[in-house]
Amino acid sequence: MSETRVGVAKTYKLYIGGAFPRSESGRSYQVSDTKGKFLANVAQASRKDARDAVAAARKAFPGWSGATAYNRGQVLYRVAEVMEGRRDQFIAEVATSEGTRRAQSLVDAAIDRWVWYAGWTDKIATVLGAANPVAGPYFSFTVPEPTGVVAVFAPQDSSLLGLVSVLAPVVAGGNTAVVVTSKERPLPSITLSEVLATSDVPGGVVNMLTGSAVELAPWLASHADVNALDLTGAPTILRTELEKAAAGTVKRVLRTPTTEPDWTKQPDITRLRAYLEAKTVWHPMGV
Repeated sequence: MSETRVGVAKTYKLYIGGAFPRSESGRSYQVSDTKGKFLANVAQASRKDARDAVAAARKAFPGWSGATAYNRGQVLYRVAEVMEGRRDQFIAEVATSEGTRRAQSLVDAAIDRWVWYAGWTDKIATVLGAANPVAGPYFSFTVPEPTGVVAVFAPQDSSLLGLVSVLAPVVAGGNTAVVVTSKERPLPSITLSEVLATSDVPGGVVNMLTGSAVELAPWLASHADVNALDLTGAPTILRTELEKAAAGTVKRVLRTPTTEPDWTKQPDITRLRAYLEAKTVWHPMGV
């Protein structure tokens, strides 16, 4: 006698401080593929969840920014290794989320891009730093330092490659991140959260919030403990208001075109530079 098995519907959680909590609001929403087929239930983050994510990012910042550039590079390269091990899962999720036949090439590009940014960690100081000429018995050096906690609004259409393209430069520079993922296509970001949790990235360095950017954006833009905003995937209708809110706490704001860029193009160091501060140090010469 045959039996019909009822599948277990997944309900994915948030990723905050290295753990996977439910939304404090208890809310979730359904995610479907491009043909309307149910895929999973996903936690819908609230204002309180966003505050918790910022607190976790702030707590993790001293350790992550204080690590050597070489160590950060090794940690981020480990993320790419784990992504490679789950390549088939990423391909399946990108294909169902984006309805594309290019899923394999997009996933491969996302892994390669993570490696590319990992390789920049110990080269940033050489490229962006300087030994400054001065008149007097002093040395003057300019060195790049991370800005702090960065709130990232991930691309809404490019569920993995776009996400990696905006997240990797933030953490490669020594910052910590609070990411609001694509609302309709969150599954690749959730799998990336699982990759981060099982690699060597310290808890709190990256925090993933699934849900509505419209709901979360104003609170992150006005949060006094957020140092920078990436508006790539922010709602176009809210961008001006978000910039005004960010000005209240003197945040850095990365402004991007209202239409998403072609993420398949090779990046440059613009996004790395966007979240770095230039620190100049004077030191007397020895006798």
